Amino acid sequence: MQPGSVDPSRKGRAGESRAAAFLEAAGMGIIARNVRSPAGEIDLVALDGETVVFIEVKTWSAYPIEELLYGIDEKKQRRIIETAKYFLFSHREYKGMAVRFDVVFIGPEAITHLASAFMECV
Repeated sequence: MQPGSVDPSRKGRAGESRAAAFLEAAGMGIIARNVRSPAGEIDLVALDGETVVFIEVKTWSAYPIEELLYGIDEKKQRRIIETAKYFLFSHREYKGMAVRFDVVFIGPEAITHLASAFMECV
């Protein structure tokens, strides 16, 4: 790593913390962080009323927000969906609740929350 550069994992954790605080201020309750499964990882899991929300957090400062969507391609979405299924199987208390997949973009000066950013295609 170059002198003066930021450790990417530290930057990611800081972004996830900012996203969690932002979502909590909007009325969501964070119920899990960094959920891992054999398929992948989900940054945050929250409750928004009666909906379980799986949230991908992207912390990028070098790209405009329009470019950030490319970071969540179909392969990444599939991994998030499979990890969400793993989480729901492991946490039966959320059985039968609605599910949503959101993305939160963390920029140097703004946070953008895209609710229902993608869904599972059957």
